[in-house]
Amino acid sequence: MTLAVPDRAALVAAARETIRRGSKSFAAASTLFDRVTRERVWLLYAWCRACDDIVDAQDMGGALGDQSGAAERLALVRDLTARAMAGEPTGNPAFDALGLVARETGLTMAMAEAVIDGFALDAADWQPRTEADLMRYCWHVAGAVGVMMAVVMGVSPDDDDTLDRAADLGLAFQLANIARDLAEDDAAGRCYLPAEWLAEVDLPPGEQLKPQYRATLAILAQRMCAMAQAHECSARIGAGRLQPRQRWAILAAAGIYGDIARKVAARGDRAWHSRTVVSGKAKLAWIFRAGWQALRPVPPTCRERALARRHSRQSLIALAQARPWG
Repeated sequence: MTLAVPDRAALVAAARETIRRGSKSFAAASTLFDRVTRERVWLLYAWCRACDDIVDAQDMGGALGDQSGAAERLALVRDLTARAMAGEPTGNPAFDALGLVARETGLTMAMAEAVIDGFALDAADWQPRTEADLMRYCWHVAGAVGVMMAVVMGVSPDDDDTLDRAADLGLAFQLANIARDLAEDDAAGRCYLPAEWLAEVDLPPGEQLKPQYRATLAILAQRMCAMAQAHECSARIGAGRLQPRQRWAILAAAGIYGDIARKVAARGDRAWHSRTVVSGKAKLAWIFRAGWQALRPVPPTCRERALARRHSRQSLIALAQARPWG
């Protein structure tokens, strides 16, 4: 049976509903883009969300489903993605959305494969041993998405430095998410804290959420949140190279997600008593604050933190080797 060529308006409508359900923070920030960019961001998000949900057998990032058959689900994601990038209708709106936005912006199969490789790590029940392992994982599942988002916003695929800053925003988001979701990941049998970190503080693997270890766990979470904030600062430098409305949207997203890391760090050993969230009022405040920040230079303190991030990155060879655009 020949599949019908999907209608753009229908794909955009489906993608809009996906981001509305899947990420209220990103949905709020996306309203600041011009219409064309906003729709393209929604289309790319829909593909990312679908890949994650298929591989993890979940719905909109909710509780993990039965993890048996993960390899088959990963193969399905690779096949649908390849067909979409080849310009073929897939019958799945989220993958057709990727094909559409790729044709409109120049996204490449190598960029998509970098993201899928992150899902492959989860499907293989992988856990990081070193900080470099952690950053390689964050690069695949979020940094590579940042690169794709930057291209969707009009950044040239040859602008390595700006794409690097875009990747940093994805890394900041993922590090904040990991710190926030330590309890949820533990319940699903996953741990993204490097084994070497656990060994440094004598925290037994698999027992980090026990009450007697919460104070020690908080120290590691604060370490991760500090890394997230340093990458956020680096991303703010890159945002200065975007068009005004795009810069506004990215700074709003950086502030909202940055608040997750700041709140987790501030809550200490209480960070996992309940899910850390950013209120609607706080999100609105960040939208207004980001509008002001978009008109101002990056503060010197933020530049200093970004420079420190650059220096610490030099040891993360696995991350550098994974970049498909370099």
